Order: sequence, then structure tokens, then C-alpha cells
Amino acid sequence: MLLTPQAEVLLVRFEFPNTGTRWALPGGGMEPGETHHQALERELAEEVGLRGAAIGPHIWTRLHIIPFIDGKWDGQRERMYLVPVAERFQPEPHLSWEQLRAEYVFELRWWPIEDIADGLPFVPATLATHLRALQSEGPPNRPVEVEV
Repeated sequence: MLLTPQAEVLLVRFEFPNTGTRWALPGGGMEPGETHHQALERELAEEVGLRGAAIGPHIWTRLHIIPFIDGKWDGQRERMYLVPVAERFQPEPHLSWEQLRAEYVFELRWWPIEDIADGLPFVPATLATHLRALQSEGPPNRPVEVEV
């Protein structure tokens, strides 16, 4: 999670065919042989053009199971790390917008924490609560499960 000293967080706007708009933290899957930090560094470069950021503590964990109509399912387990940045910057993804749109990514935007509310279209749905707790209490001693 990229966070400025002015309490702004960078979010990605996803446009999913069946569920519509969702604003979520940048990130993605791990490639074979990658550590969590290596995957985060790669994803930050690909999605926002950020290299060499200091990765802070693992603050949140999320498990999301996605049921399909045919009775099958898929899922993902996310580990969210605090990545403080000195100031807001203009994201410049290394992936093309065509590649990003193929992953349902349509926009990158800095959000003041005060403008984020719990519930959809934010993911996790309790993003506002967790951001405010992070802002007032600092990083947790152990990662917090933030649910869907």
C-alpha cells in the first residue's frame, strides 16, 4: 500500500465485466520462484512505475474466494505491505494501457484517506476502517485479516 505523509493512498480502478467498478490497492500475483517482496517490487514497477521503494511491514492479509456459475471456484490470498512514499507522484506503469486493461485495470488515482468510505466500490470493503486505524495507531504488530 503506497501511502504519502499527507495521508493519501494510491488505488487502482478495476472494471470487471460482472461486478463493475472496484477500487483496490495495486498488486498482483507471484511468479514462480519469487518471494513476496520480489513480487511486490515487480508489481509496483509494472503497475505504477515505482522502483526502489522501501517496503515496510506486512500490515494486512486477505483471502478472497471467487465462486463461478459452473460450481467451480478460484481464489487469492493477498499480503499487503506498507510502502511509504515521500510524496504523491504521477504513476507511469511499465505495462502498456492495453496490457493493463486486459487485467481490468483502467485508472490509477491518489485518494485522500478521508475520502474513502467503507463498502463497495472499495476493496476490501472495510478499507476505510483499516486505513484510519493505520493512520491513528500505526502499523499493527501482526498482520490484520481485512476480509473481503
